[in-house]
Amino acid sequence: MARIVHFELPVDDPDRARAFYSSVFGWKLEAYGDAPYWLATTGAEGELGIDGALAGRSELTSAPVVVIGVDDLDAAAADALAHGAEELQGKQPVPGMGWSSYLRDPEGNVIGLWQTDEQAG
Repeated sequence: MARIVHFELPVDDPDRARAFYSSVFGWKLEAYGDAPYWLATTGAEGELGIDGALAGRSELTSAPVVVIGVDDLDAAAADALAHGAEELQGKQPVPGMGWSSYLRDPEGNVIGLWQTDEQAG
């Protein structure tokens, strides 16, 4: 069974969003890469819940996105496409971490797929 392992919240004003989530919820936000993307640590290691990110609003992140962890991204994407999903972004490496892909499900929601692989990239 595949679980949600990450979330992405779209933001228009990164400074305002970072101030809000860190002040109100105590999230630790850390810039990642060159894109407008900030990793969000939402709780202590081993605590129930998931971490995520704030992401600059785009076609992929126009609404909140859940990212689902899978053992085999290629197989999961193929299965999703066979069941009516639409590919929005094909398999991309996240160097040293894993592989990601984005799909639109048959209900119109954007979902991410994630396969952990420290050799990616």
